[in-house]
Amino acid sequence: MPKPTKKKFVLKLNWRHELRDAAFIAIGSAVCGAAYAMFLIPHHIVSGGVGGISIIINYLTKWPVALFYVVLNIPIFFLGLRGMGKRYALKSLAGIFAVSGFIFLFGNVLQLQEVIKEIDIILSAIYGGALLGLGLGIVFRGHGSTGGTDIVGQFLNKHTNISVGGWILIIDFIIIGSSGFIFKTLEAPLYGILSLIVNTKVIDLVLEGFSYARAAHIITSKPQEVSWAIALEMRRGVTALKGHSYFSGKKREVLYIVLTRREISYLKYIVKQVDPDAFVVISDVYEVLGKGFRPRV
Repeated sequence: MPKPTKKKFVLKLNWRHELRDAAFIAIGSAVCGAAYAMFLIPHHIVSGGVGGISIIINYLTKWPVALFYVVLNIPIFFLGLRGMGKRYALKSLAGIFAVSGFIFLFGNVLQLQEVIKEIDIILSAIYGGALLGLGLGIVFRGHGSTGGTDIVGQFLNKHTNISVGGWILIIDFIIIGSSGFIFKTLEAPLYGILSLIVNTKVIDLVLEGFSYARAAHIITSKPQEVSWAIALEMRRGVTALKGHSYFSGKKREVLYIVLTRREISYLKYIVKQVDPDAFVVISDVYEVLGKGFRPRV
């Protein structure tokens, strides 16, 4: 029996969806910039990631955080470029520059931090983390990212036995812990951890749900085209299951895919572009053990 040939599939450009994603990334980046400029940078609250490193460098050199946010993110971006789809890569690059630009606009030009300069540092950690989580969640819903340690975690995971989530936790712990030594106070990492916890929870809320993974069953008349579109655009594997419809009497393949919650909206978009009549069922997954996923904590 001859092996089926691989068909290349190019996702059609939908300008309405692309403009919507651009709006999400712009709005989310603006919210992230406001979080840094108004709450996190003035009180030197380091909640991990590239933004945290930029705040530490700003404290030591007085150079703008916006500058280091780009300088540090660009090499990280190219580090993980091979594992990204082209559109996701472009949107991530746009997110990096957008967040940096809004940090500079709100902090250095408009100086919004002066409006709430008397706010308590604990409130700054809470509201800064919440606002940053809101912004990141909006960016993720626009199928983009703002760079950061998740890309480093993915790269290190390919060369070690430690999961992506494990590496992100290690990197953020090092960044937050170093703030205590640099700022010479034990309170600094505690504020950073508080902000990180709030940030993570708000991202979960924005992305609708606390379950970190989802499973999708896709019934389509174009299983091969849908499979290759998902593989090309999302870098996810798809399993084909044998199915039989008792209503129509037809046999057809049912596609099964496990993915993270932030990828759900993009999956629905891809399937709709390839087969508008496809039947898609999405369900929560309690835990996934395998490549590309971290165990539930």
